[in-house]
Amino acid sequence: MNILIIEDEKLTARDLQKAILSVRPYAQIVGMVASVEEGITFFSTPKNIDLVFSDIQLGDGLSFEIFEHTQTQLPVIFCTAYDEYALKAFKTFGIDYILKPFSTNAITRAFDKFEKLSSPNKSNPTNDYSKIFEVIKQQLIPNKTSSILVYRNDKIVPIEADTIALLYIENETVYALTFEQKTVHTNYKLDVLEQKLSPHFFRANRQFLINRKAVKEASQHFHRKLQIHLTIPFAETILVGKEKGTSFLYWLTN
Repeated sequence: MNILIIEDEKLTARDLQKAILSVRPYAQIVGMVASVEEGITFFSTPKNIDLVFSDIQLGDGLSFEIFEHTQTQLPVIFCTAYDEYALKAFKTFGIDYILKPFSTNAITRAFDKFEKLSSPNKSNPTNDYSKIFEVIKQQLIPNKTSSILVYRNDKIVPIEADTIALLYIENETVYALTFEQKTVHTNYKLDVLEQKLSPHFFRANRQFLINRKAVKEASQHFHRKLQIHLTIPFAETILVGKEKGTSFLYWLTN
């Protein structure tokens, strides 16, 4: 079985290769592609490939663009950290997927499904990527940000989300810090605000929800984490774990 890996993080690609070979030792990894541009070049000539493992978010776009541009109809097992929108597309169009960080059990189940679909009594498991791509793009189109209710002294006041730099939890209370560096509190749960304010805000970790406009830059931190630096003063360190790193960088560029 010849397998292609499409993944822009080298360490993740190597980990995926090891996991694949641990559950299917006879498989041959025939290539590793790290970008949309590289993928289009790779498929510009005929290739003997049986199956593709592909990330969705690459540094220069979505991997669906590779399949659309080259009209490639190979079976694909997608590896994604973006279950917020990806699962809807996969369930709608019958694509298999594994969520990052992936496990050998998840990869085994994906192989089992692929092999069942590839049995002599089944047609080849190819997919209409154009339809899936449209679902993904619709999920990524920014919606107008809304207002949330905050408390100022004894008053409950609506505040535009655009004026909030970040929201954070402190002593089990959710606070909003505005770009004018005013701090107010709200009775919303951070999980609710994450759903309400997406995709303009990103959940960096359990404590912080960050406005895209408040991100000045990000830097590498220990253990493959990313540290977010804001455009306004803020004393606490805000970190993005390695499992969310790809999603954060994709959000940052879109």
